[in-house]
Amino acid sequence: MLRSFALCTVAIGMLAGCLAAPKPSSAEIADACLLLKENKSWYRAMRASAKDWGAPMGFQLAVIKQESSFDHKARPARQGGFLFIPGKRPSSAYGYAQALDSTDAYKRESGNGGADRHDFDDSVDFVGWYFAKTGQMTGLGQYDFRGHYLAYHEGQTGYLRGGWRKKGWLVNTADRVSATANRYERQIANCDGLKSKFLGIF
Repeated sequence: MLRSFALCTVAIGMLAGCLAAPKPSSAEIADACLLLKENKSWYRAMRASAKDWGAPMGFQLAVIKQESSFDHKARPARQGGFLFIPGKRPSSAYGYAQALDSTDAYKRESGNGGADRHDFDDSVDFVGWYFAKTGQMTGLGQYDFRGHYLAYHEGQTGYLRGGWRKKGWLVNTADRVSATANRYERQIANCDGLKSKFLGIF
């Protein structure tokens, strides 16, 4: 998997963890309008990511929901292990976007060299950046949410190779992410408390 992310210093990471927003309720997760009204800073961050990278806000939210269920400390489940000895995690994925430890490309192209995976703003900026790179490398359209999620999971090169076609569970997951993204887009567009002009490309 190609996804990766920049690590901050321990002190900055601990501070970000303390400042992270609490996990949304199930009602908020089901309704993007309610979720973003309750988390105005998230709305501003997603709006900025949409402006900078062209990633629709519904897609950004759907990826975060799928990858971490809005848990800023989410990690992949440990595998194996014996008695009281915990098994290893399958990857270093961590945080809202389940990004990996570090990437020179993201730091260089975004200018966000101190990104923190605890931080919602940094996470949606990463999702937006990856979305833009996927569009450039694969030709996927802005609203091909299924394809964009497959590339997010498999990496752009992996997506182009097409191995995902043999992974029924992944295709089903991508379909669910696409449906969620489209639902979130509709909810945001019809939310009186948000500005619909911020959906999609500016």
